[in-house]
Amino acid sequence: MDRYLTVAEVTESARQLVSRFPGTGRLRRIGASRAGRPILMLSVGHGPRHVLVVARPHPDEPVGAATALALAERVARADARSPATDPSLVTWNIVLCLDPDGAALSEGLERATAGPDHTLAGYYRTAFRPVAAEQPEWAPIVERELPESRALFTVIDELRPVLQCSLHSVEAGGTWVQLTQDLPGLAAPFARSAADLGIPLQHGNYDALYWDNPSPAVYVLPPPEATARLAAGSENIRRSTWCAPARHGGVTAIVEVPMWATDLADDLSPHPQAAHTLRELSALVRDGGSRVTAAYDKARAFLPSAEDSALIRVLDWMADDLYDLVAASWEPLARRSATPPRLTTAHLGALDVVARRQPLRAAGLLLRLLSTADDPAAPTLHRELNELFTTWSEDFERTLRLRWVPVRHQVAHQARTVVAAAESALRNCSAP
Repeated sequence: MDRYLTVAEVTESARQLVSRFPGTGRLRRIGASRAGRPILMLSVGHGPRHVLVVARPHPDEPVGAATALALAERVARADARSPATDPSLVTWNIVLCLDPDGAALSEGLERATAGPDHTLAGYYRTAFRPVAAEQPEWAPIVERELPESRALFTVIDELRPVLQCSLHSVEAGGTWVQLTQDLPGLAAPFARSAADLGIPLQHGNYDALYWDNPSPAVYVLPPPEATARLAAGSENIRRSTWCAPARHGGVTAIVEVPMWATDLADDLSPHPQAAHTLRELSALVRDGGSRVTAAYDKARAFLPSAEDSALIRVLDWMADDLYDLVAASWEPLARRSATPPRLTTAHLGALDVVARRQPLRAAGLLLRLLSTADDPAAPTLHRELNELFTTWSEDFERTLRLRWVPVRHQVAHQARTVVAAAESALRNCSAP
């Protein structure tokens, strides 16, 4: 496995697996997207306990589909090296792509990241990530009803899984796991797998800055009464699809692997100038955001409406206040940066990734729109923005000393982590 798979390739591979293992694998439609695209689930095994795997919950995070197929193949072959993958004990249910509409808008991402030359610029030119209210796992938090979310909630209530694994990837950094409930026994095999494959652990995670951190790069959702639970985000996280298995005694593991790794991710040395660096990163995200927004303002008159374009909805959302929201969320960190526990190089490296990727995401979307716009001003705006985009991408790779993680290593590590999480859940959780 040396490249990511398209949704069509994943679907065809699932159909072939069902044909090769008759009676063991089943493929069914569990719902449809907002645009009517099918949401398919592959089930393998006939065991009384259920594991639910969710691939491609974010369309710009493509590795999970390949991981899901690798897991399905292992169970279909009656791999009894682990009780968790014994098809007589556990049924594995794999949602092949939770957001097929978003994946369609990321078409070309797989090709852009294939071959010997892997660049952030190629990734950001093709990747699409919807606004929060259009992300199936996250939309319920803001009380948005999506058919993709309803399909997943229905499956969770039907299967009552002991474990749900949501398969994510990150452009740059290290690997980490977020849990809705601690899974004793997961941390050691997770860390061992990462070390075997040369993938750094992500300390100081930006998605879980205020979550409990019982083991290296393992983060556990704090209880509802905790006063500081998310670095930036809703206090209503328990409405998300992540937390739905808890009503049946199950747990969710969000497994993240990096496309590009940086050794800053696991550098636990205290950062010598944390407050100063945080101010620089705040300025970086705000300045980059303002430059993209300025170009967008010049193009608004000849671009599609937000009603007609998911890309425009993202640009509007980011231009509104997202850059300031991201930068402002770090102010409490700056105020306490000189008091124990000290912020580490890993903490600041993680925030550096966020500061750089936000303007790049917006610039990549705007470049796509400008490249097809039929207006005399579009070519000049495209050329000017492309120069910024190229510089930012190259600075990102150079400053964080990024290195590509082979897709097969991403898949192997994510699959191992999922199996280890399933083993722990089967031992520790109360779901029937």
